[in-house]
Amino acid sequence: MRAEPSATGGRAVAPRVLVVIPTYDEATTLPGTLGRLRLAVPAADVLVVDDASPDGTGRIADDLATEDPQVQVLHRTGKHGLGSAYVEGFGWGLTRGYEVLVEMDADGSHQPEDLPRLLSALAADDLHGPDLVLGSRWTPGGSVENWPRRRVLLSRGGNSFTRLVLGLPLRDATAGFRAYRASALRALPLDEVASQGYCFQVDMAWRVVRHGGEVREVPIRFVERTQGLSKMSRQIVLEAFWRVCVWGVQHRWAQLRRTTTTAARGRRP
Repeated sequence: MRAEPSATGGRAVAPRVLVVIPTYDEATTLPGTLGRLRLAVPAADVLVVDDASPDGTGRIADDLATEDPQVQVLHRTGKHGLGSAYVEGFGWGLTRGYEVLVEMDADGSHQPEDLPRLLSALAADDLHGPDLVLGSRWTPGGSVENWPRRRVLLSRGGNSFTRLVLGLPLRDATAGFRAYRASALRALPLDEVASQGYCFQVDMAWRVVRHGGEVREVPIRFVERTQGLSKMSRQIVLEAFWRVCVWGVQHRWAQLRRTTTTAARGRRP
């Protein structure tokens, strides 16, 4: 993503950035996260997508939006899940002409101060800059703080499994702190995305790669939440496992069919 020349003076114009933050019961964490984000990237706009949080997160988001015109709130009628929240947020941003759309958690695990580096990587000077930048915990320079060994093993193992099964050349395909070019999202059939949690992140990265897009990883510092409750569950992990297995079988079968078809054509007289 490279900035276009200004119509008034030839200076580069910064792209319009929208940070999409899904929330469900994040009343204690959202104000601090938003405050840090607005300081770290003052030019970015923010869309909070709240799934009718029982703890009043939506009301708090409305109050923050009243005080800050760069914050908007999208209220949904129930708990519909992380993946659909991001897809709806992306749609909201694309229809309003944003050029970069960012995924970010509300719980403080994603450090807003890392976002400028993700945006800088997306704004590569080379002719073919990346379409998606991942804030990676497992690429050299990345780190995780306050995670039990079980979570570290689960995340590293899940990403290794994903690389093996899908052939996806990423160290942290499950990363949830990421920045997309709008053009990359427009090229994807977002209405077909039904996955959630870790699985949603793998699904989206794989879709970008399969559509010929480039994905780049930037190291980040991931800090386990200190307030509120984690949304991680056994169901989310199992969904990711079986969906990746299904996608892997479909992918390998398609490869085998293409190879067989090519070989058969080569044998024809």
